[in-house]
Amino acid sequence: MQQGLVQSFIILKNVLVCRASSLAPTILNRELSTQTGRKLERKVALITGAASGIGKATAEKFISNGAKVVIADIQHRLGQETAKQLGPNATFIPCDVTKESDISDAVDFVISQHKQLDVMYNNAGVPCYTTPSIADLDLAVFNQVMDINVRGALAGIKHASRVMIPRRAGSILCTASVTGIMGGLAQHTYSISKSAVIGIVKSTGAELCRYGIRINCISPFAVPTPFTINEMSRIYPHIDAEQLARMIHKLGVLGEAALEPSDVANAAVYLASDDGKYVSGHNLVVDGGFTSFKRLEFPAPGQVL
Repeated sequence: MQQGLVQSFIILKNVLVCRASSLAPTILNRELSTQTGRKLERKVALITGAASGIGKATAEKFISNGAKVVIADIQHRLGQETAKQLGPNATFIPCDVTKESDISDAVDFVISQHKQLDVMYNNAGVPCYTTPSIADLDLAVFNQVMDINVRGALAGIKHASRVMIPRRAGSILCTASVTGIMGGLAQHTYSISKSAVIGIVKSTGAELCRYGIRINCISPFAVPTPFTINEMSRIYPHIDAEQLARMIHKLGVLGEAALEPSDVANAAVYLASDDGKYVSGHNLVVDGGFTSFKRLEFPAPGQVL
């Protein structure tokens, strides 16, 4: 009886040792991934509008987390310089998001180079230089902005889905804005375009979920990127970029914290990685709470006459 128990214990011990040995590489890889912060290891991403600003910051974050990134942008020289600056895991391809063929070609380029597309980030966009009154709205300008901010994002979703659906996996991101959540923060055309992006994410998410494809958007507060600084320079031509950046930061409500492109890039890493594996159809607002509340600044009792 005792000998049988001893033999059973030895067999059980050998089984546990074998299982532990087989699990060790998985556990080790998971721990190393966590320690090094390489949350996008072996992933391939395509980012539109990535030659500068939020797109460039996101490309840099993706690469530092182990991804290979294809930068798609209408700015040829700047895009090439950015890809060179980011190193061997960055590649540039010219892309005008108002041309569906350009977006289709960019997706096909990724597949030809890397055999897979794991993350599509539709980040390309333009500001809107129109009068603030709806009565004076220039519908030609409206159409131009919608072509880039809305139709461009939709085309990106379409062609990313084309290659992700057969694999039944993938993460699609879009850049929206707090101006698409609250009225009065920007000209009507820009606000409407970003509102539409949020709606597109919810609409397409209803279909893509059945294939295991996640789609989300990020709505940042104003960030002092060339996109924002150039727009503000038209209003305040006598103020330099550094002063304009300070003006933007002062609009925030979260104490002394200031929103930087890297903060939006961190949100993109979360949504693109397995950390966000159960997040889809979501609009991740990165605004320090700006759109969450409105404080009523009543005067002190002694100040009321």
